[in-house]
Amino acid sequence: MEYEFTLKLTLPAGSHLEEVVERLGAADCTDALAGIGQAGRVALAFTREAPSARAAILGALEQVRATLPESRLLEITPDFVGLSDVAELVGVSRQNMRKLMLKHVATFPSAVHEGSSAVWHLLPLLKWLQEHAGYSVPQPLLDVAHIAMQVNLAKESKQREPDVQREFSVLVA
Repeated sequence: MEYEFTLKLTLPAGSHLEEVVERLGAADCTDALAGIGQAGRVALAFTREAPSARAAILGALEQVRATLPESRLLEITPDFVGLSDVAELVGVSRQNMRKLMLKHVATFPSAVHEGSSAVWHLLPLLKWLQEHAGYSVPQPLLDVAHIAMQVNLAKESKQREPDVQREFSVLVA
């Protein structure tokens, strides 16, 4: 099956996109399209054939780590999304997504950040759209969203302090 996802990475100072692409090509990592928008960062958009989303993403992470060991993973997408992102992925308007959110306040997934722009994990939104709104969501998208969220959460959990985690775990459950 084919899976689409993006690895966003930091690169050491002085890295050049051409060198990164060359190194990835030499390592036979040719299923990624590299883009750079900010100095010192690169986004590798993969379209990878694999037996599962887990195999596709973990294989890409291992390949990138071996090829660019000095890079650091920032995030895997799709995971953190706004309503416009979800609307685009499922083929509806942003206004339709907002209307669903406002109409189903009690069951609509909670945002991981609320502010002038709210941010959600994609997976709970996709599952909600299937279960509560009758949307058909492609299984590869669900699978990639699941693995991306798990990797991003695992990456972030390394930063937590165990004593704070224990102390506050009851309050944030």
